[in-house]
Amino acid sequence: MAQKTEVAVIPASVGNTVEKTTATKKTENKMSEHKIGIIMNGVTGRMGTNQHLLRSIAEIIKQGGVKISSGETIMPDPILIGRDEQKLRKLCLLSGVKRMGTDLDKALADPHNIIYFDSQTTTRRADGIKKAVKAGKHIYCEKPIAASTKEAMELYQLCKNAGVKNGVVQDKLWLPGIMKIKRLIEQGFFGKILSVRGEFGYWVFEGDSIPAQRPSWNYRKEDDGGIIVDMLCHWRYVLDSVFGKVKAVSCLGATHIPERIDENGKPYRCTADDAAYATFELEGDIIAQFNSSWTVRVRRDDLLTLQVDGTKGSAVAGLRECYIQHYGNTPKPVWNPDIAQPINFFDGWSKIPEQEQYDNAFKVQWELFLKHVVTGEAFPWDLREGVKGIQLAEKGLESWEKRCWVNIPEI
Repeated sequence: MAQKTEVAVIPASVGNTVEKTTATKKTENKMSEHKIGIIMNGVTGRMGTNQHLLRSIAEIIKQGGVKISSGETIMPDPILIGRDEQKLRKLCLLSGVKRMGTDLDKALADPHNIIYFDSQTTTRRADGIKKAVKAGKHIYCEKPIAASTKEAMELYQLCKNAGVKNGVVQDKLWLPGIMKIKRLIEQGFFGKILSVRGEFGYWVFEGDSIPAQRPSWNYRKEDDGGIIVDMLCHWRYVLDSVFGKVKAVSCLGATHIPERIDENGKPYRCTADDAAYATFELEGDIIAQFNSSWTVRVRRDDLLTLQVDGTKGSAVAGLRECYIQHYGNTPKPVWNPDIAQPINFFDGWSKIPEQEQYDNAFKVQWELFLKHVVTGEAFPWDLREGVKGIQLAEKGLESWEKRCWVNIPEI
């Protein structure tokens, strides 16, 4: 019989600032440990379970915490919060986490818990964050951070006025493929960057003969679903952080599959977009094009690929690998459809060797946020950056509706 996991609240006298009192203990080798209570709300979902709990927080605990100096570490002490107690108990057994509960208010009232993390569905996120800010907790959350730019900005202002530290998940910045592209930019490999082409997506099964691999709410506009809202939030921080600020967008959305089968085997009408075809104008006269689709079959290197073309060279990156072609290795094709293509275009590309080790992207950002809370180390990915993601998604929807280019105002 599986051991029953009890709902446990660890008493602590530490408040919402990290102090070396009862929240810090001395180990045998004189290492001081900051034990940080983290409320993890909504981790029963796929992303929350896999990326945030199992591959981030549980792994940080296994490795002995986050080292901040030769004598100090940060040790997460999560409490899993959700609506389904059975799911929570299974997650506790799977992850080794000891604390769980279905009462968010009780977790917020415990002064040991100083961070609130939210990976619920978008419609529930704002209420959870507002409660947590009122309780004086530091905020870390998934994106989109809210259902609208206005609501997202209100959350940012709430955090700012309350003086709590805050951050939004922007995981793709730590993907090995994108980090390799950033290194190439820093080294001047591309010369002047001309364009960026992104291809993202895969075939999501409709749910009739083969079960769907994404939840049904993704395809219902009334539940804040849609690939524009989902993916343009990602493309905003990738473009802004790696290539240049987004100045304008032209976006066409589509609902290619009109009906799907939900988790209970019942058909439902798809009211949200399942594909988006967007062009972005960036500062520096860079043009970026991104196709995002849940109705595409993959014949490329990875589920996400980026091609960057510059005057001196080009690169194509997937989630992990990156291939480059320098100006000197660029072939000179001549259009002639009457003969077999004499050039194997793949031969002119070289794979970038592994020059450093890469950890899980979500885990890397978690460690940075924990350092931010404990030491005050800089963390530029605050909720204001999350507001920018929602803004671009809304402008993309506006562009689709008006069938025109839409400028992106400063936030």
